[in-house]
Order: sequence, then structure tokens, then C-alpha cells
Amino acid sequence: MRAHNERLVLSLVRRHQALAKSELARMTGLSAQTVSVIMRQLESDGLLLRGEPQRGKVGQPSVPMRLNPDGAYFLGLKVGRRSTELVLTDFLGKVRDRARETYDYPTPGATLDFATGTLDRMIHQMPTASRDRVAGLGIAMPFYLWDWAQTLNVPQEKMDPWRSADLQASLSLARNIPVYLQNDATAACGAELVFGPSERPRNFLYFYMGYFIGGGVVLNGVIFSGRGNAGALGPLPVPVGSGAVKPLIDVASLCVLEQKLVAAGLDPFHMWETPDHWDMPDTLLEAWMDEAAKGLAYAILSSCSLIDFETVKIDGWMPESVTERLIERVETHLSRLNFTGLEQPSILAGSVGPDARALGAASLPLSNRYLVET
Repeated sequence: MRAHNERLVLSLVRRHQALAKSELARMTGLSAQTVSVIMRQLESDGLLLRGEPQRGKVGQPSVPMRLNPDGAYFLGLKVGRRSTELVLTDFLGKVRDRARETYDYPTPGATLDFATGTLDRMIHQMPTASRDRVAGLGIAMPFYLWDWAQTLNVPQEKMDPWRSADLQASLSLARNIPVYLQNDATAACGAELVFGPSERPRNFLYFYMGYFIGGGVVLNGVIFSGRGNAGALGPLPVPVGSGAVKPLIDVASLCVLEQKLVAAGLDPFHMWETPDHWDMPDTLLEAWMDEAAKGLAYAILSSCSLIDFETVKIDGWMPESVTERLIERVETHLSRLNFTGLEQPSILAGSVGPDARALGAASLPLSNRYLVET
């Protein structure tokens, strides 16, 4: 019970950025004395920092407490179809260190070597006193990687080792550290919950546009993961004209944009080097955005027919300007669809951005050890 109450206090302080004892007592239903004991212990453990006293009209001044950025550290490994990345974050989710590696396709051996080597370097560069505060490592990666050999234009035997690979167990054994695993798009949705704004809708649909599009479903403020892959979204069928239907993954994924660049004789690899700036003909980008936006609009309509989502969030490995333009097109296509009997949701950009999968991975040990659902 004490551990739960400590995690509850940390969760509320995280969500509201800073809270005083009286506010925490009111929110948790715990007595002021119990909250005082918890806050003193968390401060002693280096997880909370004391703010400046705030004087009211009567009584003793309240002292807001906030999270100590150096209270704990977390590692997040994102394994993608074109790149892998490892980040080291602090207790607030700020990236303190990062490393990336691009490739034609991922393999278990190379991924394990990258992760262990980079992890060792990052921890070695930390102050000695901080190394014991690394609380674990999260992995965000696509499930069933071996199924994507044909799409990646890779011989099947190159991807088959993923069938028997257990990256989670291998990393835990290699470095004796708690390791957690989640689907990459679901992890990105988790980053939106943990590191996003405190004021957010309780129910929303989340899309992350990476090499393949995926997403997550948030119900009552919690990710609904089903048997582990709920809210994958990519398989949703959408019309593409002339009565034909395709899965959303074949319409709104970044691999479709990559294919357009290759067909035009252009090198698409710079897309995976950085999401900050893309150097490509705007005509190709516009064509992809319009196709993707139309597919997203139909997927949103279908999803809202099942669950009354008030908001849809769209994020991805894209420049911010591209995300904004894409959302404008989604709203245009939605306005042309028949929402009779339904309420059209608001469409917003995700608050985390391209780092959502890596930060989502880092949020796994954070959530497991320090947070509860609030």
C-alpha cells in the first residue's frame, strides 16, 4: 500500500508539474499526515524537489513539490524497419543522450550489439552517483518483423532470425537490467499519455506514421492494448478509388512516400536520417499527403463508428510542417464524408513528435516502477 501511494503521489505531481501537500491530500483522499510522510520520503530518496513557499491569505504557506529531473533515468530502444535508436531520458522525459543507426533492414544480432555497446557508453559517461539511478530499459519495436521481408525488399532468410530472437531476454541477460517490451506504435501512444499535456481527452485515437502506420486506442485515460496489438490500425480497409480497397498501411505509411521517391529516381534514405527537414520535390510530397489524408479520414470514420472518440491525434517521423499540412488535408477529407449519427472528432497533432517511439520505450520502465493510472 505504501509503494502504491508513493507512485500515486509521483503520478499526480508529474501530471500537474507541481503540487502542495494540501492539494495531494485532496486529490488522493489520503490524510495530510500520510501525504507529508510520503513526500518527505520521496524527497529523501531524491525523487521530489521542494519549491518556493507560496503564501495564501491565511495559515502556513504551502510548499509545492515537483519531480527531480535527476531522480531517475530510463533507457528507450526503438527498433524500426529502417533505423534503430537508443535514448537516455531523465525523470521528466528530457533526452539526455541519444544514438541512432540506419540500415536497409534490422537483424537481431546487429540490434543487440548496437544496444549493448551504446548502453555501456551512455552509462559510463554519466556521473558515478547517477548510474545507480538508471531504472530500466524499454524496447519499442514492431511485432512479427519477419513478415515484412517482402515489403522491405529483403530476402526472407535475412529476416527469419527474428522468429526465434528474444531481444528482451537477451538484453536483460547481457546487462542485468530490467527490460520491458511493447509494440512500437503502442509505445508511441504511451509517450503521448506520459509526456503529453496534463489536460487531455480521456478517449482518443492515436496514429503514428513511421515506415508503416500504426497507432493506439486510449479509453478512460488508459491505453487499451487487448492481447497486445489492439489499435494497430494499419490493417483497416480504406477505399482507394474505382471500387478498390486497400489496408491503411498501404496508403498512409512513409514507405509509400519512399517508393514514390525511388520511382522518381531519387534517394529516399535521407528521410530516415532526420525528421527535421526533408529535401524532396513538393509535388511528390503533396501526392503522398493527399492519398494518406484520404485514407486516414476513412479510417477515422470507421473507428468513430465503433467508439465515440472525441479526439484523434496524428504524429510521426515527419517534419512538424508536414504533420500540420497533413492534418489540414485530413480535416478537408473528413468534411466530405457522411457522419450522420456520429460526432466528428477534432484532429490534433501529437505533442511528442518524431521521438514518440523512443520516448515511449523509455516510458515503459518509468511507468512500471514509478507511476499508476490516474
